[in-house]
Amino acid sequence: MSGARIRLLCVDDHKVVREGLSAMLGVQDDMEVVGLAANGEQAVDLHQQLQPDVTIMDLQLPVMGGLDAIRVIRARTPDARIIVLTMYHGEEDIYRSLSAGAATYLLKDSITDDLIGMVRDVHQGGRPLPSKIANMLATRDQQQTLSAREIDVVRLVAQGMRNKEIAGALNITEETVKVHVRRVLAKMEVNDRTAAVRVALQRGILHLD
Repeated sequence: MSGARIRLLCVDDHKVVREGLSAMLGVQDDMEVVGLAANGEQAVDLHQQLQPDVTIMDLQLPVMGGLDAIRVIRARTPDARIIVLTMYHGEEDIYRSLSAGAATYLLKDSITDDLIGMVRDVHQGGRPLPSKIANMLATRDQQQTLSAREIDVVRLVAQGMRNKEIAGALNITEETVKVHVRRVLAKMEVNDRTAAVRVALQRGILHLD
């Protein structure tokens, strides 16, 4: 029976969460937690060493973030099966995670019943997406996306920088900054910079960690 178990790697920066996941999953007859990681670099190293069947990955991690860890793992092991388990609930977080190669996305407030079934499904090659997550992803498709430069500008606005300071930080002209800000406000359908930052945080475009 032990050889048939699904081998799991759990990645979360909070010890209590790691241990909770290990306890919840470890009692399943068909599952075995083979590794625990507290940051993205550990996750990458342990995945290389252990070659787990399924990895459960938080996004908010120190040293190397979860999204970057997913990209590195998938680059090294293209068939790696990864479930994102996070508090991040923005549609941009979902899109970026799935684009990076995650099989599915689950919020921590709904893990009790969903996670165990998802582990089995993902292990079989499935890409199950909870209806709530699918709806949030559909919402993103209906909104205008920001360019990489526009995201840079919003991030600096969120740090309290004025246009002149943003221009210096990005090595562009102040007039160009103004153009980017206008485009951001239009795309987000807001009237001021504060509202733009608030929407960017809600959508997961930015995180002030």
